[in-house]
Order: sequence, then C-alpha cells, then structure tokens
Amino acid sequence: VSNVTPYCTEEENCGENIHCCCTLSDPFVLTSALIFFCHSSTARTCNMILVVLDAGKPLTHKKIIEAELFSFGIRMNQKPPKIKIVKKENGGIGYQEIVKQTKGMNSDVARVILKEYRISCAEIILREDVSVDQFIDVLEDNRAYIPVLYLFNKIDSITIEEMDILDAMPNYVPLSSQHGWNIEELMEEVWSRCNMLRIYTKPKGQIPDYDEPVILHSERNPSIEEFCMRLHKSIILEFSHALVWGKSAKHQPQRCGKEHILQDEDIVQLCKKSGG
Repeated sequence: VSNVTPYCTEEENCGENIHCCCTLSDPFVLTSALIFFCHSSTARTCNMILVVLDAGKPLTHKKIIEAELFSFGIRMNQKPPKIKIVKKENGGIGYQEIVKQTKGMNSDVARVILKEYRISCAEIILREDVSVDQFIDVLEDNRAYIPVLYLFNKIDSITIEEMDILDAMPNYVPLSSQHGWNIEELMEEVWSRCNMLRIYTKPKGQIPDYDEPVILHSERNPSIEEFCMRLHKSIILEFSHALVWGKSAKHQPQRCGKEHILQDEDIVQLCKKSGG
C-alpha cells in the first residue's frame, strides 16, 4: 500500500510498504517519540496513521497520542471544514452563513478572531455548522486532516466483556497478530478509509494480474484515461477502447471509452487503435 504510514514507536514490518509500530510502556519516551514523528514530513503526507495498542492495557497511551497529534495540527478522522476565507485589499469584513451556526460561531466572533490575526478586510462564507476551533484551523492554513485507525492487538488475551467495551469505540479494529485474527479485515478497512482503488490489468489472451494492481484514488473518480496515464503517458495516444470487468461494468465485459469511471477491483484490458 503506497504512502500509508501507520505510527507508533517500536517499529515492526507488517507488510509491503506498511510499517506498524507498537506504543512504548514509558509515557515520557512515547511522548518524545511522538514529537519526533510529528515534526517529520511523514506525519503530514501519509494517507493514514495506524496506532497499535495493547487491548489488555488501559487507554492511557491512546489519549497521549491523540493529544500530541492534535497539538501538532493533525486533525484525526476529520475533514477540512467548509469555510471560505478570502482576504481583500479593502471593503471590511463580509460575513455569510449558508448553514445556521450552533457551535459558537457568529459575525462578532469572526471579527474578533480576524482582528487577532490582523486581518481587517476579508470575505467569510460558512457552508456548514462549525466551531471556533475549526474556524481558527482554516485561518492557520497548516492543518493536516488524516484518517486514524486504532488497532487493538492481543484480543486473544481479553474477556468477552472487555471486547464489548472496545466495540463501542469508533475507528478501531480488533486483531491478534500472533494468531492472525482479523488481518484481512484490517486490510479492507485500510483500503476503504484511504479511498484507494485496486485496478487489475489484463493482457489480451491472458489472465488478470492480481499480484500488482494499479492504485488509484476514488476521490478523483478515476477514469480509464487516468488508469492509462498511471501505467505510461504514451498509452493514451494509442488508446482505442477498453474491455472492463467488474463493478463499474454494466455487463461482463463492457467495451468502454477513456471517460469510463472505474471502481475498486475492476479488471481492465486496453486495446490499441490498431486493434491490438
């Protein structure tokens, strides 16, 4: 999985390009390691952070990790708020609410905050119900919005009652690395939360290559053209059509043009203009 960087402190290799780490028992050492991590470029460019915790221990480390990531501008499991702030040369402060605000934001609060940032002329549009902290995050313009998944390892060592407590927590996957429990479920969760698609190539007259899928991001609504460009830029110049098997195909296979939007685990056979 390219660019998926889970984090902890004692590194162990859990698969190709996925590096999971386990939290240390000393909170001071854990905090120091987190500070080092947050200052690295990895913290802001990764597709996902995986936090591996011991299911049999208290959630102290979880709270430490969350506090440190938040203090360094990483917003866990959040999306950028729909706030538009356009600075202007003149005209004062313009304030518009598309959605009613119930979390403390209003025109007066916005003006006070902008004054603290020495902004006297700007146009503000709030397209969703946001908090004061979210408004400040947009002003700071240096926040990273990254999905975080908590992996509770060693579930084979806890009781059913303790499992029920974990089940009430959001954004978590229970597993046992020793017994191999829930590993496939973990991989599916990572794929889903990172919004990545696996597209398999199929050479003419051969079976699909399931070992090395082409990875595309679902947020871009990837087309066959983007698929071709990911393989090689020259392919699109000779492109005639594609045969597609999978979720995006109306029938198996479907003859498609370069505008066809692909879905996860589609199989694509490219055909050249010459009929190859």
